[in-house]
Amino acid sequence: MENLKSFYLFNNLNEQQLQRLKEISTTKEFTKGSILFYEGDEPKHLILLTKGILQIYKTDHKGNKIVLHVFYPNNLIAEIANFEKMPYPATAEFLTDGKVVMIDYEIFEKEFLKNPEISFTIIKSLTNKIRYLEHVITNDLVLSSTARVAKFIYEHEDEFRNLKKNEIATLLNITPETLSRIISKLKQNKILQKEGNQYIVVAKEKLKSFFA
Repeated sequence: MENLKSFYLFNNLNEQQLQRLKEISTTKEFTKGSILFYEGDEPKHLILLTKGILQIYKTDHKGNKIVLHVFYPNNLIAEIANFEKMPYPATAEFLTDGKVVMIDYEIFEKEFLKNPEISFTIIKSLTNKIRYLEHVITNDLVLSSTARVAKFIYEHEDEFRNLKKNEIATLLNITPETLSRIISKLKQNKILQKEGNQYIVVAKEKLKSFFA
């Protein structure tokens, strides 16, 4: 809660406004695998992710997860559901332990959205999410499976070490078997090295040759 001022959406608020924001906010911690909200739930809070990795997914008719977005701190989560007063269109699940700040949206809308700087920053937040969606679509259409894995490892080395391989495969929309083959290939190319039960990156810049 003390770090609210450092979040880009609130860094122009004065001390009185920040105090009011804290009064209408609560923090909540989650363990890995916990659900933040389910598809169809009614949004009552503006949610700020402050710790952990959160995936947003839908489930197809066969029960398979289709990952739509992955969030890292510090980000607003599914704020469009608040603004449009619509149920959450997908489910949010923590891939790691996490923490969120939950802001009473009804009060926030009445007391804070009249602030033009906050409104403009929210527009930028939504624009960034559109860019992310375009990025995901481009990756799936243009990049090969090997390129997607290499790019993920390059950009998210810590997550590569700590997430389960089936979780990474889900994030990249590939099968666990495909991921295993690609990891073996990267190991043969002396880019990855196995230590215990984990793979570590020993030649990070070589990963760029697969996607740059």
